[in-house]
Amino acid sequence: MNQQHDQLEALHEIRNIMDRSSRFISLSGLSGIAAGVSALTGAAVVKWHFVQYNIRYNHDYSTALTWTNIQFMLAVALGVLILAFGSASYFTARRARKNNLRIWDSKSQRLLLNLAIPLAAGGIFCAILLYHGILYLVAPAMLVFYGLALINGSKYTFGDIRYLGICEIILGLASGIFIGYGLLSWTIGFGVLHIVYGTLMYFKYER
Repeated sequence: MNQQHDQLEALHEIRNIMDRSSRFISLSGLSGIAAGVSALTGAAVVKWHFVQYNIRYNHDYSTALTWTNIQFMLAVALGVLILAFGSASYFTARRARKNNLRIWDSKSQRLLLNLAIPLAAGGIFCAILLYHGILYLVAPAMLVFYGLALINGSKYTFGDIRYLGICEIILGLASGIFIGYGLLSWTIGFGVLHIVYGTLMYFKYER
């Protein structure tokens, strides 16, 4: 009985070693929480802007948005992206140092590449939507392509991230149907879901 238990322990250890050698495991749940907080802050700023200019976020809101309004929203989105990326880099680097792991190696490079391809495609697609004035589909497209990026990158990091990607895709498709809730879905997808995911990841892997 003890021999069988030892064999199972050995197999479990071998599997852990293989995962560590093939997956980037330094992602911190705190990164997800920080990204979610950044997104909620950005959404609050955009909502405040809409109230100031009496803009209603409904199915024909694009007719009420001027280029100045669009520039403001893009600036907020860029700010959220910078804050999220900065916090992710900080917490991931901190966790890597704590576990004596390298943050920049072949595993992290594969992860970033597989994240970058769907994200780049999504960014270009959203730019095309803006060019044609189809603004009400920008938020759904961002969620869908972001979800695809997470699923694509999940092969090179924690598999749990796949479930976050699936939730983002479902939310993006739903907001593509109920287009009057684009800002709400964006807030839930990039804000609430990130906080929930980050919290679960933190208590599962870092406590």
